Amino acid sequence: MKKTTRWILIISSIAIVTSVLWNTYVFFQRFKEEERAKMTIWAEALGEFIQTTDLDRDMGNVTLAVMKNNTSTPIIYVGNEGEVTSNNLPENRVDDSVYIQRKIQQFTTENPPIDVTFRNTKYGTLYYGNSDVLNNLKYYPMALLLVIFLFAAVVYFFYRTFKVADQNKLWAGMAKETAHQIGTPLSSLLGWSELLKAENVNPEITAEIEKDIDRLLVITERFSKIGSVPALEKSDVVAETYKTFQYLELRSSKLVEFDFKSPEIPIYCDINRQLYSWTIENLIKNAIDAMKGKGRLTIEVVLDKKFVKINVIDIGKGIQKNDFHQIFEPGYTTKKRGWGLGLSLVKRIIEDYHNGRVRVFASTVGKGTKMQIVLKTTP
Repeated sequence: MKKTTRWILIISSIAIVTSVLWNTYVFFQRFKEEERAKMTIWAEALGEFIQTTDLDRDMGNVTLAVMKNNTSTPIIYVGNEGEVTSNNLPENRVDDSVYIQRKIQQFTTENPPIDVTFRNTKYGTLYYGNSDVLNNLKYYPMALLLVIFLFAAVVYFFYRTFKVADQNKLWAGMAKETAHQIGTPLSSLLGWSELLKAENVNPEITAEIEKDIDRLLVITERFSKIGSVPALEKSDVVAETYKTFQYLELRSSKLVEFDFKSPEIPIYCDINRQLYSWTIENLIKNAIDAMKGKGRLTIEVVLDKKFVKINVIDIGKGIQKNDFHQIFEPGYTTKKRGWGLGLSLVKRIIEDYHNGRVRVFASTVGKGTKMQIVLKTTP
C-alpha cells in the first residue's frame, strides 16, 4: 500500500511539473508571436511615417503615436543609406557602433529581422530583441524547477533525518539491552573466578580469566554508552592504543605478525578510553580479516604538531578507491558474515564524539591498506 501511494505521488508530481512547463512554453510562444505582430505593425507604421511626413502631417502624427507606443521592446532600425535609429536601448550606448553591431547580431538570433516597406518600396530593416517580460518568462521554467528541486531536497532531508533518528534510537536500545543481558552472566563469572582462587587453581589461569572478565566489563560499558554523549578525559593515546594492541596480539593467530611503533613520550588527548579502545579494536580486527588471518599488521602513533595520527597498516586484499568513503556507511560489508557496523561505529566515535577524523589514507588492491585516525592533542 505504501509503495503504491509513493508511486502515485511521484507520477502526480511529474504530471504537474510537466503540465506547468508545457503551459509556460505555450504561453511563451504565444507572447513571442504577439510581440512579433506588434513589431510588424511598428515596421509598417515606420514605413508609412517615412513616406507621409511631407504629404499628410495628420496621418504622420497618428503613425508617430503608434511608433511611440512601444516602450518595452528594444529595436534598431537600419536604413538603406546606413542610417541607424534605436529605441529602448541605453542612451549612453546608442552612439557606440560596436555595441549597436553586437546588438544587431543578438537580435537576429532572437527574432528574424523585418523589412520596413511602404507601397512595395523598402526603406530599411528593423531588428528587435525580446522584451524584459519575455526574457523573464524564458527563465521562469528554470526557476520553477529550482524551487521544486529545493523543496524536494528539504523534504528528503527531513525524511532522512527522521529515519536516521529512528534507526539511532533502535540501535541505542539494542545496545543498552545487550549491555544489560551481558551483565547477568558476567556477575556469575566474577563469582566463579573467586571460587577458583579459593580452590588454589593455577594463578596464571585465573589471571587470564580475570583479563577476559575485565574485557567483558569494558565491552558492557561500551554498549551502555551508545546513544548518550560520552565523557572525555585527558589520556595518553600511546598507552591506550598499546593496551588494546597488546590484548589483541595475545589472542590472535600466531600467523599474524604484530608491530607497534610510537614515540617514547606520552601524547595526551581528550578521549573516552572505552570508546577509543573500541575503535582501535575494530580497525585491528578488520585488518586481520583483510589478511585472512595471516600477514604483518603495524600500528603507528605519530605526533604531527598539534595532532596525533594513529595508522593501522595491513598487507591484506586492499580497498578500491571508489569504496574509500562507502566502507564507513552502515550496512556496507565485503564479508559473508557481518552486519557492516564496525567502521560506521568507528567513524561516529572518532568524528562525532572526539571531533577527530578517520579515513582510508591509502590502499592498493592486493597489497594492503592504511587506515588513519587523526585527533587533536591536549597540552
